[in-house]
Amino acid sequence: MSSPEKKGVNPHLSVLALVSFVSAFLVARTFTTFFPNTVLVGDGLHIHHFWFGLAMLAIGGWLGISYEKERIDRLAAILFGAGGGLIGDEVGLLLTFGNYWTGITYTVVISFLAFAVVMILLTRYWKTITSEFSPFLRGHRILYFSIFLGGVSAAFIMETDDVGVIAVSSVLTITACLIVLAYFIQRSRLRHSEKK
Repeated sequence: MSSPEKKGVNPHLSVLALVSFVSAFLVARTFTTFFPNTVLVGDGLHIHHFWFGLAMLAIGGWLGISYEKERIDRLAAILFGAGGGLIGDEVGLLLTFGNYWTGITYTVVISFLAFAVVMILLTRYWKTITSEFSPFLRGHRILYFSIFLGGVSAAFIMETDDVGVIAVSSVLTITACLIVLAYFIQRSRLRHSEKK
């Protein structure tokens, strides 16, 4: 049993929830693929499995905030992840009001998975990341940011015919170029003043 003072970020619980999410999504998608006409209907209502997902999210969330036991935390993570997976399976249905097989489901789920994995890794390795990047970024972060901003913005200018995107990307590219120019002017002045 952990005390409230010791309770912090538990990456293993995040991974457990993520594995539960992916497993529930795959089971729901596979079941619906092989048994598309198996639905729960009662009193004229079609009960989709995202309702069960919402219930599991609520129960898992409640357990996670109500108890300070490792076994309960693991159970909460599994319920929360599995509930999210059931909802994720029907996100396309919810967003399109009826098209279960829309490709937007995969876009949303893959985007969520990428975000979740990055957040788990950042949480787990935050100290290592900051110790590695701090010396690299110290004093030069504005230069690196402006180069990144200019490169990404220029790529959007070249990829589209949309006037709005071109206008915004052009402003960002010009801003990034001005920041880079100002950075080198400031560095030049500092070197010149140090020589005196």
